[in-house]
Amino acid sequence: MSFPLPSVAALVQSARMGAAEESKVRDDAPAKLRDDDAADGATKSAPKPANGDKPSSGLEALAVDREKRRGKDSEPPSDRESEREEKREERVSEKVERTEKGDRERERGDRPEKLEKKEEKSERSEKIERAEKGERVEKGERPDKTDKTEKAERLERIERRRERAIESYEFEIPSIPLPAPSGPWKSYKESVASLAARIVEAQRPIRVLQSIRWDSAVEEQFFKGKCRELPKVGPDHYLRNDLGFDPKAKAEEFEEIARDIDRDLGESDAIGDIMQRTALEYRDTVRMLAVRGTPHFYAFARRLYGSTNDTFPDGKTTVKDLGHMLYDILTNVDERALGLGMERTIPAPEAAAELNKRFANYFGDDTVRVAVDDDIVSDAAAGSDYVKVRSGALFSPRDIDILEAHEGWVHVATSLNGQAQPVAKWLSKGPPRTTAVQEGLAALVEIFTFRTYPRRARKLVDRILAVNKAEDGANFLDVFEWYRTEGYEEDECFQNTVRVFRGGDVEGGAPFTKDACYCKGIVLNYAFLQSAVRHNRTDLVPYLFAGKVAHEDVPVLAMRVNDGVVKPPRYVPPMFRDLSGLSIWMAFSSFFSKLRGNEMLEYYGKLFKRAG
Repeated sequence: MSFPLPSVAALVQSARMGAAEESKVRDDAPAKLRDDDAADGATKSAPKPANGDKPSSGLEALAVDREKRRGKDSEPPSDRESEREEKREERVSEKVERTEKGDRERERGDRPEKLEKKEEKSERSEKIERAEKGERVEKGERPDKTDKTEKAERLERIERRRERAIESYEFEIPSIPLPAPSGPWKSYKESVASLAARIVEAQRPIRVLQSIRWDSAVEEQFFKGKCRELPKVGPDHYLRNDLGFDPKAKAEEFEEIARDIDRDLGESDAIGDIMQRTALEYRDTVRMLAVRGTPHFYAFARRLYGSTNDTFPDGKTTVKDLGHMLYDILTNVDERALGLGMERTIPAPEAAAELNKRFANYFGDDTVRVAVDDDIVSDAAAGSDYVKVRSGALFSPRDIDILEAHEGWVHVATSLNGQAQPVAKWLSKGPPRTTAVQEGLAALVEIFTFRTYPRRARKLVDRILAVNKAEDGANFLDVFEWYRTEGYEEDECFQNTVRVFRGGDVEGGAPFTKDACYCKGIVLNYAFLQSAVRHNRTDLVPYLFAGKVAHEDVPVLAMRVNDGVVKPPRYVPPMFRDLSGLSIWMAFSSFFSKLRGNEMLEYYGKLFKRAG
């Protein structure tokens, strides 16, 4: 059999009635009896339940318990104990009042006051809660707070949480010290990982090639005008292609990261130096994109990607010199005498399907997808875990072999190796300072696997010469006509010329210089490999694939493997996994470089002439 339980309000009313009856009895009793009660410190102030029954309410039980505790010691309570009792009684009274108020609200059918207060938080409380969740106070901006302010607010929040927790209990909670104002200690690797993650996150919205691409309508209009008018592409055209971020705020964000790297790791730290240069290059990349369609774009492009007038480490030979020398050699090569030619008859969807099969075999568990895309300028382009092939393009079996090595073994593999870094996370993304190494490695792998061919090499060389012509003042029409004279089809002429002028000034003198990095990178990577063999540092070679790196980064990264800052690369092309053959190649190459090259060539040249 069940009995209905009294409501909280009924219990409170019962407790008050009991207290009133006791007060009346005490008032009617003789004064001597009241004095004796006070002297004994007995529990007569609270009504004792008759016949051993339990108190009639929770409030009475608290009163009885309080009097029992007081009776244990005849000495008057100390000031501290009195203060504790007063606070305890205040909390009990507040609890009773909240209970009564809640009952009244429920009787009226309204919401409890607790919910109303929760909805009426102050603006400061809301900001603190958002900070605790990791959200920013204002969209797209970092909170304008010093480290001291943030630490003070964090300690204040901890203290408030503790106070709220203590108020929910009716007994004393032992005091504990607040955390150190400086926060918990951080290891070196934690600091590096945190700063690297900020770089990766900050660069996320930056899409250089996407930001400077041309609409298909530009090509249609150009050919409609019989290829005689400059494309109408200027600053206004690029303004329609939103960057997705505020350049000024983004540049300031990278500058702040660079300052924090210097503060946390110190200016003499080698890993910190790599990250700081990376952050500042991203800052300059943002500034370059902010001035698309103007000559200022070229000023930043030259700083970030270099110029055809830059010299190699010998201090004399320029990138332009390399282009002209290779142009003279490759234009005289008769491809028909080199071997079997391959026609381009494979459409983009079939090429994508074949590459998907090969990448599934090479990368195993990691999913690398190949898809057809309408927007890319080149025949193919790689991302972090994907490859795109241009819709409408036709490929030969040799082209597919090249894309497997170039895009898969190098570009995608270095992205995946960088993403696998638990500390050196910045290696997953490629700032401009890594472009020459990345593109040069990809082209060099084509050479080492004997997959490339003269016409493809000519395309890389012609890019150097096209950029150089634009740097010297040639406009879009001039470069387009030059490509025509070199035997390219008109659609190739247009796409090749767009690569040079995208982002820059179509009137000349301000190109996008990235295309000069390919052949330059081949030479620099070859020199790196040759030097590594000669100086017995072949252990450094695999770290060219640890992520997106520059040559000066490699020795630093290899030194930080043992302490866990850097993780060795998982995906390395076959000829770099086993360096036996490559080391012999480089050894003989070192000897060839000591010979007087021109005299050797002349000797065999005369031999060929005598043979007719």
